[in-house]
Amino acid sequence: MTIKRLALLTILLTYLLIVFGGYVASSKSGMGCGPEWPLCNGDVVPTLHRDTLIEFTHRVIGAILGIVSFLLFAKILRTKVSPSVRSVGFWMLVLLIIQVLLGAIVVLKDLPTSVIAGHLIIALLFLTSLIWIWRRTEEEGDIHHRPAGHSEKQKGIKRHFNIALFLLLAVFGLGAYVKHDSLGMICGAFACRDSLLPVTVPEIIQTIHRGLAFVSALYIFFLVYLSFKNGWGDKLQNRLVFSAITVFIQIVLGVLTILKFIDISWAMLHLATGTLLFALIVEARVYLGTAAFLKTKPNIATNQPIANKNRCVKIARVP
Repeated sequence: MTIKRLALLTILLTYLLIVFGGYVASSKSGMGCGPEWPLCNGDVVPTLHRDTLIEFTHRVIGAILGIVSFLLFAKILRTKVSPSVRSVGFWMLVLLIIQVLLGAIVVLKDLPTSVIAGHLIIALLFLTSLIWIWRRTEEEGDIHHRPAGHSEKQKGIKRHFNIALFLLLAVFGLGAYVKHDSLGMICGAFACRDSLLPVTVPEIIQTIHRGLAFVSALYIFFLVYLSFKNGWGDKLQNRLVFSAITVFIQIVLGVLTILKFIDISWAMLHLATGTLLFALIVEARVYLGTAAFLKTKPNIATNQPIANKNRCVKIARVP
């Protein structure tokens, strides 16, 4: 199996693990194996029922992901790849180890909220490294001889995507805190109790989470506008449009999650869509550094089409 296919498999497993982790939290099955790790209720394979079945399934998915991740890292070491891909491979392994340790702490310390939030953030960073490897592993080394103007414009676009990713990470971190501290119903869909403004600390935390989500959504819509205004190329525009559609779905699911009093199915869909949105923005950000983006027809430095090199120039004959 190639690095690209192995990386894609690891991405899918990571996505499944994150979403299923949301199910573990929503069903309150986090302690289904008791305060034990790596054993589950004192056994390698426990009696599987209810909370134990849910938590143990989550651990099995995590174990499979760990094995596949090590296989991916070994494949990177054995294959001739660019130094940047090898470097990201090492960081992927470091993030995996941190993730495993945080998972153990979550269980042994009885689900501390701050550690759970960090656990999710590390999982998203791990997903980011995998997407980078998946998209860049077939690049033929670093790209040289980039047009100066094109490169400057490219840096500006990358900055926009970095801001969007930072906002999304903040939303996920606060969202995990709100979820695991049972603050999801502190405020209604559009107001906190009888007031539009939050008063208590839990209400403030929940409101900040919603505010950051709103800002993130507006920023992604703004990027869609910029992509068409400044001619960022069809492929990047399509990525942003799909991301904007995902944002809209995420907003609807967020409201339904509250209106349905955080029903497990709606909460899982909310997390699944949010994780998909994050992955889409990461993939678009990685795409900005690929040869495919640099070869797009629109000239993003001048917003004018690149001239055809084979164009013939008609010369007037002097009488």
